Amino acid sequence: MMMRESNGGFKSLGLHLFLVLVATVSFRAIAGDISSNPKNGTKDENHSASSNSGSVVVGVLLIVVAITVVLYFLYKLWQRKKREEQYARLIKLFEEDDELEVELGLRG
Repeated sequence: MMMRESNGGFKSLGLHLFLVLVATVSFRAIAGDISSNPKNGTKDENHSASSNSGSVVVGVLLIVVAITVVLYFLYKLWQRKKREEQYARLIKLFEEDDELEVELGLRG
């Protein structure tokens, strides 16, 4: 039981580190777009291309994060269902043992 908790801790730590990395990259992309604005109000072609690529990077990262979160919750749902099935099998196994003992007269 302790191993399961420690593995969950590592998964949680990995998820947190991934989210921090995504946030850092996103903030850098946004800050880079803001700090590179020309002061005279005109846009040159290089700035337009860099802001478009920054937006694409942020969009792709958000999509990856969303997919990761959905897959994580689906995995947890699958784990819960698997655990319930194993518990049901265990209960059924013990119920069959009780019926067998009654049939053999070992238990009244």
